[in-house]
Parts: sequence; structure tokens; C-alpha cells
Amino acid sequence: MAEIHHFDHGWVTPAFSYLLSVLGSLLGLIGAVRLRSAHTGAEKGWWLVLSTLAIGATGIWTMHFVAMLGFEVVGSQVRYDVGLTAASVLIAIVAVGAGLAIALLGNGARNLRILVGGVLAGLGVAAMHYTGMAAMRLDGEIHYAGSRVTLSIVIAVVAATVALWLTLVVRKPAVIFISALVMGIAVNGMHFTGMSAMSVTEEQHFGAIKGASAGSLLVPIGVTVVFAILGMVYALMAAPSEEDRAASEFLKARIDARMAQQARQAAQQASSRGTLGNGNWTYRDRGQQ
Repeated sequence: MAEIHHFDHGWVTPAFSYLLSVLGSLLGLIGAVRLRSAHTGAEKGWWLVLSTLAIGATGIWTMHFVAMLGFEVVGSQVRYDVGLTAASVLIAIVAVGAGLAIALLGNGARNLRILVGGVLAGLGVAAMHYTGMAAMRLDGEIHYAGSRVTLSIVIAVVAATVALWLTLVVRKPAVIFISALVMGIAVNGMHFTGMSAMSVTEEQHFGAIKGASAGSLLVPIGVTVVFAILGMVYALMAAPSEEDRAASEFLKARIDARMAQQARQAAQQASSRGTLGNGNWTYRDRGQQ
């Protein structure tokens, strides 16, 4: 068996991958709060897309990619099939999006929606992980321990179900932040449990291994993720929150009430002047009597 290192760069990659998973979860949970308070279908669709990208692309897939930067098989180059790697991104986004749509926008009992969405999203996350692993090219044959693979899938389903439940209940900033920390632990736990199921039997290959190195993918993926995060943060900051909407509606109601009161007063004054001017007598007539 080949020697495998999961932390080739020390704690840099797992720490950074955890931060990314927390950041993605945080943005996704905030987006879910905005989705629950949205009034139109277009607004709900927008926040669903943003939450999906935040959790699925940033919190899960990018975390997976960064963690893999610390992966090494001693004595072998590690390359990645670009097509399968791209497919793993799409799987993560579609699975998380479907789970969020079922839980947040679906009909039926809430707990049933959470369960169905959690199972679907969790299986999708597991499929993303092992699709990404299938994209790996190296000097050897990859094997998996069935019990740990099963455990990683169970963790993915449970984590996704809890995450969907959180998207439906959290509202306060402190609770959202704590929930993001917990989601980050769950996502990383699933990833490294799945990685621990892996072993490699060395095989001698002649010629260069086809595929892209993790380093060559780092720049385009890193730039994309940075701009995506900045865009999501801007969208969240620019959009009015539920408190902003409530304050705006309260102010509008006060203005409408004031204008209505002024209109009534003006109507009463006009009515009084009309009565005095069109009656059978006036103040002048009264003085002459």
C-alpha cells in the first residue's frame, strides 16, 4: 500500500477549508433568512440561487478542493480529470439547490420536507465527493473501505438534514453564526471521513499522468471563488433586510396617516367656509339686524 498524506501542508489546508465551509454556510443561512421574508416569486428565486451557490459551491465544493490541496500519495504525482472535476461542482450545486427548494419552497409538512430535502442533498454531497475522487489520476489503484464510505454518506445526509432545518429556523445573527460553525464541522467531518476510507495500491505507470494538477486549478478556481464571495456579500448588504422592510412600511404608514389627516382637516375647513358663505345670512347680515 502506498503511503498517503492528507495534511501535506500541515494544518493550513484543513484550517482554510474549514473557514471556507463556515463562510459559505454563513452566507447561505443569511440568504435563507432573506428568502423566508421575500414577498415575490422573483425574490425567492434570487435568494434560493444565492443560498445554493453559497452553501453548495463555496461551503461544500470549494472546501473539498482546498482540503485536497493537502493530499499526497508518496511516490506518485496526483492529477485531476477536469471534466469529472467540473461535474462534481455541478452535482454539489444541483443537490443543494434541490434540497433547499424542497425544504424552503415545497408544500406539505415541514418536517417531511426537511427529511426529503436532507436525504436528497446529502446523497448529492456524497456523490460530489466521490465524483471528485474518481477524477483523481495517480500511479496506483484506489480502494475504499465500505464501512467508512457508508459512514461518510450517513454523515452527509445527517449534516444536510440539519443544515436544511437550520435554514428554516435560524434568524438571529448570533444563532446564524453558531449554526455556520456547526455546519462547517459537519462538512469537514464528512470529507475527511470519506478520505480516511481511501487506500492506494502502488502501480508502475510509464509516461506522464494525464490531467491537471491541483496547483494549476488553484488560480482560476481561487479567482472565481473570491469574486463569487464578494458578489454574494454585496448582494446581501445591498438588499433590504426584514427589519428594513418593517421600518419602511411603518414609516410609509405614518406618512399616509398624516396625509389622510391633513386631507380631512382641509375638507372640514372647506366645508365650514362653504356653509358660512352660502347660507341665508352672513355675519354682516347679523350685524345689521
